[in-house]
Amino acid sequence: MVGTFALFLAILAIAFVFAGVTVVRQGYRYTIEYFGKFVATAQPGFNFYMPFFYRVGKKINMMEQVLDIPGQEIITRDNAMVSVDGVVFFQVLDAAKAAYEVSDLYQAILALMTTNLRTVMGSMDLDETLSKRDEINARLLNVVDHATAAWGVKITRVEVKDIKPPQDIVNSMGRQMKAEREKRASILEAEGMRASEILRAEGEKQGQILQAEGRREAAFRDAEARERAAEAEAKATRMVSDAIADGNTQAINYFVAQKYVDAVAKFATSPNSKTILFPVEATQLIGTLGGIGALAKEALGSDDAPPAPPQRAAPRRPGPFEQQ
Repeated sequence: MVGTFALFLAILAIAFVFAGVTVVRQGYRYTIEYFGKFVATAQPGFNFYMPFFYRVGKKINMMEQVLDIPGQEIITRDNAMVSVDGVVFFQVLDAAKAAYEVSDLYQAILALMTTNLRTVMGSMDLDETLSKRDEINARLLNVVDHATAAWGVKITRVEVKDIKPPQDIVNSMGRQMKAEREKRASILEAEGMRASEILRAEGEKQGQILQAEGRREAAFRDAEARERAAEAEAKATRMVSDAIADGNTQAINYFVAQKYVDAVAKFATSPNSKTILFPVEATQLIGTLGGIGALAKEALGSDDAPPAPPQRAAPRRPGPFEQQ
């Protein structure tokens, strides 16, 4: 009888001990209540509290969590209706506040995000809502994080997932984008043509400048050549004049022979002449050349050389109507 009672007490003690053991998983916090009043927060691992007096109140997830914001219709400042949805990332920092400062933490965060999303996007135009998502996310994060600080919650990130304008607005935006691209293409094409014309005009200008400089240089060279030729001609004329003044009349034959040779050369190079007829006086060219030779000998100092024999004129053939 005594042994049975002792065994019963042992079993009762073991059950009492096991009833007071609380094991908390990693990433969670348990609130401990004493007759319904919060007294402590059980940390991950082994915890023991007196059974029947203490019990676990709320099991709070301390890991970062993701809450979806359902799609909703929002009217922008320019009266455009858009459908918006998003997500919010949050983490509980104080388990007691998250358990006892708000009735339903998830529903409260969802309601807070929905109302502030309408407020923020309702104060912006449609173009701003489509192009300034970072600004929308930052404003929502600032407002919601400040409001949930009293609940022991930290809002880490807010993201607007999708913004859907009405189909007619989407079509008008597509036409606007197409018109804008066509405008840019026309502007770029006009600028390209303008640049091409400018480069072509610059090229023509540089070409004309170079041609003018070439003509100027050629004219300068021609003038210099004519000047030198005139100087040589004047010098030769002066030398001949001095020779004639000294009593040497054969010096003038030099110019006569030169002109005569030039004239004969023109006859020979004429494209319309197949046959060249020389007058009888052409035989006098030999005498003129002889005078040139004598002039050259005098110029070289060969005064003792015998004079050239006089040239006889070639006999003239009588015409068909002249008597023999």
